Amino acid sequence: MFVQARPGAPTKGILRIGSLRVPCALGRSGITHNKREGDGGTPAGRYRLLDIRYRADRVLRPTTNLPLRATRASDGWCDAVGDRNYNRPVCRPYPASSETMWRDDSLYDVVVILDWNISRRSQGRGSAIFFHLARPGFTPTEGCVAVHLSDMRRVLKRLRRGAAIEVR
Repeated sequence: MFVQARPGAPTKGILRIGSLRVPCALGRSGITHNKREGDGGTPAGRYRLLDIRYRADRVLRPTTNLPLRATRASDGWCDAVGDRNYNRPVCRPYPASSETMWRDDSLYDVVVILDWNISRRSQGRGSAIFFHLARPGFTPTEGCVAVHLSDMRRVLKRLRRGAAIEVR
């Protein structure tokens, strides 16, 4: 699976998996080769797809061969540089800054955890970089890759264990 920015539109891209091509939103700073916490860039590179979370109260269970679990209301993701759980899942409320995975909007109704700064974690290199659902109009993300729900379902059906996303 590959993602490239559209020429002249650094926050909008095309995701390709086999013959399937779907539009996607990228970070507000476009694709970056030097990712830092809060910079709004989508990090360039190749990242394993670790697992999938979905809101069982809002969407049907996705069809996929990747690890999958329902999101819980207490799920969070630590984005506090310096915290021992930086760029790790946490239970909310959490004493340090953390992003809620149980969002009021639909962005994380289906969310794929990418291996950005997780297996080899480095403080300040960026947290919560996911493959998730897009806002209307494909407005920029905070550094993630985002697609429509129907496209997410088509992509997830094609993925196998060990799959990766390559951002170029």
